[in-house]
Amino acid sequence: MSSGDGTLAATLDDLARRGFTEHFEAAADGLRGTEGGRTFKAAELVIRELHRFEGVSDPDDMSIVYAIESRDGTRGTLVDAFGVYSDPAVSRVLEDVPVRAAA
Repeated sequence: MSSGDGTLAATLDDLARRGFTEHFEAAADGLRGTEGGRTFKAAELVIRELHRFEGVSDPDDMSIVYAIESRDGTRGTLVDAFGVYSDPAVSRVLEDVPVRAAA
């Protein structure tokens, strides 16, 4: 997990260059890819990287980027706030997704 290395935009660009091109959002039964439209259950996913950003002057700027890979090879990102501002729907899905760094 990295913490505050660069900007959120730069991190998302870097992940996209490395193949994390799908954008995920929380859905009722997992994470839905906004580009492909497919919904993945937690059991189909693994978190490859975490990047946390802390706003220096504004606590509202606290966010976390998840680099996620599915069993079928779909790779993408999910951005959420952390702490009291995090989305409970995202937390529910991700609590069952293991964190495993890419080999």
